[in-house]
Order: sequence, then structure tokens, then C-alpha cells
Amino acid sequence: MTVGGVIAYRALFNWTRPSIFIGTLLIGPLFQLLFFAYLGRQLQVADDRFYLVGNAVLAATLAGVFGGTLAVGNERRYGTLGHVLLSPRSRTAVFLGRALPYGANGLFIAVFTLSVSALMLGLRIPIGAVPGLLTAMAIGSLASAFFGLTLGALGLRFRDVWVISNVAVALLMLLTGVNVPRANLPGWMATTGQYLPITHAAEAARQFAAGQGWSAAGPQLGREALVGLGYAVLAAVLLKVFEFESRRTASLETL
Repeated sequence: MTVGGVIAYRALFNWTRPSIFIGTLLIGPLFQLLFFAYLGRQLQVADDRFYLVGNAVLAATLAGVFGGTLAVGNERRYGTLGHVLLSPRSRTAVFLGRALPYGANGLFIAVFTLSVSALMLGLRIPIGAVPGLLTAMAIGSLASAFFGLTLGALGLRFRDVWVISNVAVALLMLLTGVNVPRANLPGWMATTGQYLPITHAAEAARQFAAGQGWSAAGPQLGREALVGLGYAVLAAVLLKVFEFESRRTASLETL
């Protein structure tokens, strides 16, 4: 499952250049973080730690959401979906395994974003908080990858997966409390955010960065893990349902 995910990841990004990876997944999230950090200073909504940690966790969603979506959508787009479905291996295992490299990629992006922004803005993070921060980012990255895979399952029914993934990233920015304290959000937005990835991971990461221990952040990590597991199950179910419907209607690779 893991080997298949790595091969699919390499195939998806084999055409690209390192400059595109650096500009899109490293420099872009860093400038976004700096924008919200300085905007937060001007509006005096929250301190730098709030924006740096929140946006670092948010940065992990780019690889997870877009990668997970395209992991399924591109199979249909390039006409290779039939080969995957004809494989004797479990399609559920094949597709769920593809979330693992995107989760690892998201963790790398989150660590890079937080490290560089902390140096630029002078944020000091206690050494003892590093293991907790890495754990929160890793769980949030994997949850966002399974979320992306759920969106990718919709690519078996919808033609334009880019619209789905772009809207999803915008919703994560608005509803998860990474840039606006969840207490300041309207009730329906705060409630919706509880069922989206990185909401609880960002809160746990902020608790670790503030010097709090595992006992304080543990419940949030558990909730984030449950959200990720829920999207993994949902992705598996949707892939099964849409595969059956596509076979029944002979529309498996119709664009």
C-alpha cells in the first residue's frame, strides 16, 4: 500500500520542476503566513504565535487536499483508472495508501513554514514543545490528505476536480480558526469547522507552542485523529459507491 502510494506520488509530480514545488508549496504558504501575521498585528486580533502556528498547520493542507484530489481525479482524466480498477489488489488499499506520501509532504511543508517564519518574526518555541508540534502537524497533515482523497472520490462523478479542491482549501482557511479565533466566528462556522481537518490540530499545536503539555493538547489530538479516520472511511465508501455506479452506467472514464 505504501509503495504504491509513493509510486503514484512520483508519477503525479514527475513532470514538474523543483522551482514549481518551491514556489507553490514552500514560498507561497510562507508569504501567506506573513500576510496574516502582519494583518493580525495591525488589527490586534491575536498575537504572532496564533498566526504562525495556525498558518503553518494550514500550509500542510495544500499537498494533502490537492494531492489527494488529483490522486483519484487524474486517473480518470488520463485514462488509467480502468487499469487500477482491474488490478487484483484492493482498490480501497490502493487509494488510501496514496494519502500517506501527501501527508508526509504536508508535514515537511508545515515544518518548513513554521521554522522559517519563526526565525523571521522572532518567535521562540520551547524545545520541549517540538515533539508535540510535530505530532500535531503530522496528524493534521494526514487528516487533510484523507480529506483530499474524499474530494478525489467526487472526481469519479464530476469533471473539474480543480474547482472542488480550490473551494475546499478556501473553506479550510475560513472555517478552521487558523486566522480568526474560533470564538469570534459565527456559530454555524465554528460548528462546521469541528468536522474539518486541521481545526483541532491547529489548536493542539498552539497549546504546545505556548508551553502546555500533552495532557492539555491530548484531547485535541484525539479529535483530529478521529476526523482523519472519519474521512478515510468516507473516502473508501465513496470510492466503492462511485465505482459501482460508474460501472453500471458505463461512465467510468467519461469526461
